[in-house]
Amino acid sequence: MDIWIFLLSIGAAVFMAMGLVLTTYGLRTLPPILGASYSVPTSLLLFACLSPFTVDWTTFDARGAAIFAAAGVVYPAVVSLMNFLSNRALGPNLTGGLGNLSPIFAISLAILLLGEVPSPQQWAGIFAVCAGLVLLALDRARSNPAARLAVLAIPLAGAFFRGAVQPVVKLGYEYWPSAFAAALIGYLMSSGVIWLVRLSLRQKMPARAGAGIRWFMAIGVCNGTALLMLYAALGMGDVVQVSPVVAIYPLITIGLNRLIHGDRSMGARGLTGSLLSVAGVIAVLLG
Repeated sequence: MDIWIFLLSIGAAVFMAMGLVLTTYGLRTLPPILGASYSVPTSLLLFACLSPFTVDWTTFDARGAAIFAAAGVVYPAVVSLMNFLSNRALGPNLTGGLGNLSPIFAISLAILLLGEVPSPQQWAGIFAVCAGLVLLALDRARSNPAARLAVLAIPLAGAFFRGAVQPVVKLGYEYWPSAFAAALIGYLMSSGVIWLVRLSLRQKMPARAGAGIRWFMAIGVCNGTALLMLYAALGMGDVVQVSPVVAIYPLITIGLNRLIHGDRSMGARGLTGSLLSVAGVIAVLLG
């Protein structure tokens, strides 16, 4: 694997994890939909400011733009809302652990849409990554026994949408190969979706919401950077190379959660899952 594909994929995982861990602070004063209505537009503003220097509009292709727009309706809008809801109910560790079976969905669609078939060694690595994350999720569930099945379905649905978007965006690159354009158009659509939901729910701004707004703006910068690095990695490599590496963000979430929030609840099963996931990523890289 090219070193830049690996670094971009790892960078996306780090910023995903940071956004997830910081969400705990934002949710102290703002409910999920209000938080998302600030975090997602913050990312859009960031990309809009950079677009004169990063997007070559002379290469604009309507088909590529339409694919990016379709992806943006789902990700990051729907996935962000699911992450925030799950974070409030389950915490960042369990949200990360349960929410990242996305390589299964991403690679399955990549085979169907793009014809990207993993090698036997990559299949073994993908299986190891997912098995490790399942062990990690079970370890997180052990520390949160009150979690209901319906609540656990939220991060799993987020994993499906996050995984499904990756090969779709990769398909859009065949018409307009621009990661910045994909991120800009995606966040434009997501901002519209988030604000339509917020206005339809008519949620009132709580008192002392300023701190929460600032936290969610910081989360927006983290999530936007993660999305851009993910799309840039997809522009350089195959879904089967990128998705399993990005999938280790739950491990990074646990490390950051321990560093920032002092969470030291990982058990033996979680440690085994972590080591298995790392071994899987190595197998994918060498495959």
